[in-house]
Amino acid sequence: MTQPQEVLASPDSDAVPTELSNTPDNLICPASEVFDTPVVLAELRAALAECTSEKDVRLATVRLLRQTRADGMARIARAFLEAPFQGHTTTRAYSWLTDQIVRTVLFVATEHLHRLPNPTEGERLSLIAVGGSGRGEMAPFSDVDLLFLTPYKITPWAESVIESMLYMLWDLKLKVGHASRTVKDCVRLAREDYTIRTSLVEYRHLAGDEALAKELGERLWEDLFKSTASDFIEAKLEERAERHRKQGGQRYVVEPNVKEGKGGLRDLQSLFWIAKYVNGVKNAAELVDLKVFSAEEYDTFKKAEEFLWAVRCHIHLIAGRATDQLTFDVQVDVAAAMQYTDHGGRRGVEHFMQDYFRMATHVGELTRIFLTALEANHTKAEPMLVRLLKRKAKAKAPYAIKQNRLTIADTDAFFADKLNMLRIFEEALRTGTLLHPDAMRLIAANLEVIDEDMRNNKEARRLFIGLLLKHGNPERALRRMNELGVLAAFIPEFAPIVAMMQFNMYHHYTVDEHTIQVISNLAQIERKELIEELPVASGILERGVNRRVLYVALLLHDIGKGRPEDHSILGAQIARRVAPRLGLNKKECETVEWLIRYHLLMSDVAQKRDISEPRTVRGFANAVKSVERLDLLTVLTVCDIRGVGPGTWNNWKAVLLRNLYKATKAALETGLEDLNRESQEVEAKRMLRAELSHWSAKDLKTEIGRHYGPYWQGLPLSAQTVFAKLLHEIKDDEIKIDLMLDEDRDATRACFAMVDHPGLFSRMTGALALVGANIVDARTYTSKDGYATAVFWVQDNDGNPYEAARLPRLRKMIERTLKGEVVAREALKDKDKIKKRERAFRVPTNISFDNDGSEIYTIIEVDTRDRPGLLYDLTRTLADNSVYIASAVIATYGEQVVDTFYVKDIVGLKYYSESKRASLERKLREAISQGAERAGAA
Repeated sequence: MTQPQEVLASPDSDAVPTELSNTPDNLICPASEVFDTPVVLAELRAALAECTSEKDVRLATVRLLRQTRADGMARIARAFLEAPFQGHTTTRAYSWLTDQIVRTVLFVATEHLHRLPNPTEGERLSLIAVGGSGRGEMAPFSDVDLLFLTPYKITPWAESVIESMLYMLWDLKLKVGHASRTVKDCVRLAREDYTIRTSLVEYRHLAGDEALAKELGERLWEDLFKSTASDFIEAKLEERAERHRKQGGQRYVVEPNVKEGKGGLRDLQSLFWIAKYVNGVKNAAELVDLKVFSAEEYDTFKKAEEFLWAVRCHIHLIAGRATDQLTFDVQVDVAAAMQYTDHGGRRGVEHFMQDYFRMATHVGELTRIFLTALEANHTKAEPMLVRLLKRKAKAKAPYAIKQNRLTIADTDAFFADKLNMLRIFEEALRTGTLLHPDAMRLIAANLEVIDEDMRNNKEARRLFIGLLLKHGNPERALRRMNELGVLAAFIPEFAPIVAMMQFNMYHHYTVDEHTIQVISNLAQIERKELIEELPVASGILERGVNRRVLYVALLLHDIGKGRPEDHSILGAQIARRVAPRLGLNKKECETVEWLIRYHLLMSDVAQKRDISEPRTVRGFANAVKSVERLDLLTVLTVCDIRGVGPGTWNNWKAVLLRNLYKATKAALETGLEDLNRESQEVEAKRMLRAELSHWSAKDLKTEIGRHYGPYWQGLPLSAQTVFAKLLHEIKDDEIKIDLMLDEDRDATRACFAMVDHPGLFSRMTGALALVGANIVDARTYTSKDGYATAVFWVQDNDGNPYEAARLPRLRKMIERTLKGEVVAREALKDKDKIKKRERAFRVPTNISFDNDGSEIYTIIEVDTRDRPGLLYDLTRTLADNSVYIASAVIATYGEQVVDTFYVKDIVGLKYYSESKRASLERKLREAISQGAERAGAA
């Protein structure tokens, strides 16, 4: 057994090691409060003096450093919360604390556990930080990336030191990424693996043999970096593209990843990696001297980096672990930590996310500038398409083509006419080129040129409208104008919605990006790219509409968002000022104003009302008044829904809008008096007779005679045919079910036929909720001979119809629930939960009663927070209060749902009594409140 005094050798003096004595002054709080080196070393020496084994040394070291680290982390966190935007000084503090912990562990390993008084040439060891640790930037729970560098093959002594260090670091709960290599190994492996190469770009000597670390730097530069810049750049750009693809490929995703997402920290780091690799720069400030960035752009770089690092640190502290996703619940907590407040009709989280997206946009601008600079000095190859098109583009004065991008050849000539601030975008569309960063810099730096005089200039109006109407791809010009600030300068009313986030699960984009997406959809329809998908909208544009009105209405339709007032009403008021300024005549301005005021009307009617109800179409037609307005509103509505985000538009919405459009157009063209229940009923019966012509006259008479009028008006022929077959010779103890894919509506249609009894509709909704089915539409009717005929259109959690393989389970659960074998109320308790990341949304509950929208029913509309068991709770409450539900229309908008019920009272009358309505509303609100509490809603 080894004697204690031999194992636990002591250093010759109590001097503080050079690496540990470094105390920086650029941390979020005094360095001595993060890690008081003299005190820690004194306590460490005292603790080690009592140790009699290696195990004791490790335990004593870990015990002391664990507490020291916890105290240091807590001190940094307190300072950070007091200065919540200080990203740089905070990350440096976390990095320095980690450095000191690691250096102290090395000190113990080399001076107390494995002291080597006379090391040979091969027994040198250099401790190097790589990756984020190498940059000296760490979030609270970042990994620690270490390289143990040796001159030759690793020696037993070095192996012992490394092993002891790692055990202590792991005991400290540090997540350590480590490698043990020689200089030669590093160069070889870096040549083969870009991940290793990238980590070594930012290596930093922490402790140990400094000469060895210097040798590594020299060898990397001479043997590798110097001759492989182009390869490295292409690899990093490919990696960036793939990373963006995985993160959604969009800068404005609703739950961005602050590290890996587009416009995030990794994009900024990639720029610096490339710059360091190509030019050997030590910090980003040197990019100004190299003429890559202007001083203002470098300032933007630092501000974006500071902000993004601050956000990342807050995410780590809130989560208590390493995570970089700004989920909805975390967004609220980060906004609060950074002291954003609710004001101006918007929540603090929305103000915070607007700042976040602005920073992400700046990162994108810096990336474009940087990559173009690389192309200019031939370090980065130009894109293939650029090279192929190089010969074609020719620009008019005062412009020129540089690197196949449009730039400003004569600055004086350009600014001699302020309208060139708009003409350059027209020239870019005409030549099919992108703007060169040099031109973008000039434009962004001179926005004051766009003044009131220019905004009211007739030629400026013509140019702007031309960008929308003439070139077939207005979204390209608008997006670049928006990013450079030109759009907000030319239309100041647009400025508040730039990078404005809508804090909900429905909208996938910021308001300005949504606007551009909407216009992009209109351009696609005009280019005849969506004829099969959008036949009605494509047909409207083919027949011709006022394009100026439509494009301006789309540009301004959400311009009123972000204020306390209704954004449709405020937007219409704003349009009253802006539309004339854009050169529209009085009639066009009135139409634009009307379209913006009612831009949600068609969507609301189609998705929240029963279109088969004659009064629904009659009321909508009265609001629209003309086929011209109907055409414009239909196209606007289609583009608006499609511009919300991927997957928002589907066949279900298409069918609803198509049916409403056709019915309304027919009513406007032939007269509203043709819209009546009697004519609909006669036509429906005629069609069913034709469909069942093979039936006997007796059976056909029985089927035609067993249903009341609303059945004929409310169901499509396909469903009536299914019910005829289900009801044929049905027995009183039978439950008949038909499940099938309704391709036209992107849903599974579930038809039920059985003897009617109170609360049956509620039990059906409970059965469907138990299998995770989202009901998007429902109809229920009682026949004259006492049978319930109910049809539900359902989708799975991804908004798709159920696959054939899942239908048997769906059928079985429905049958068990309807037979009473499963009690939905009890079975739903565990399923009716709101996910943690979705609890931060606020959705006020609004309940309204409408006795005018239907001839025979009261319409109850419940607008509230969605959850799995909501519809069951509502229908059960209505059933318990003897409310007969004829149909239910469900419209879901992310976390918000609007459930609309067409109902009668127990004697078949509308709810005219105010006291009855008030009582029913109170009970519905109680059901919603109790269910929300059970589901864990915020």
